[in-house]
Amino acid sequence: MRETLECRPEAAARARHLTSTFLEALRPAPDQGAADAVMLVVSELVTNAVRHSGGRFCSLRMSADSEAITVAVGDASRVPPNRRTPDIRGEGGGFGWPMISGMATATTVTEEPWGKTVSAVIARRGRVPARTTDAPAPR
Repeated sequence: MRETLECRPEAAARARHLTSTFLEALRPAPDQGAADAVMLVVSELVTNAVRHSGGRFCSLRMSADSEAITVAVGDASRVPPNRRTPDIRGEGGGFGWPMISGMATATTVTEEPWGKTVSAVIARRGRVPARTTDAPAPR
């Protein structure tokens, strides 16, 4: 799947719709954890392209194989995403790249003649939840 989006605030909603359609068509379907991760990664990458690239358009590409789903968002900026201290007041961001990096099995940033492409690979089977025990919580 490949789509060009205008870098406007509604681009993230359009990207989520396209992603939902793409995920629904996959056979076998990815598990719910993987589908949720793909939706979050797409939303975050497209939102960042709209907010930070300074370009008029961004691109969304998605592909899948038997093991993983790859999301790639291209934009006009050559500035790569970077990890920064999250602003817990909610004014300065800083949560997105660590979130993407935590959900993806791999991330890459490729410099392009027109800007960059940020790619994330998400396993079709979500991560196994942390094991819990039946022991009572300490008091």
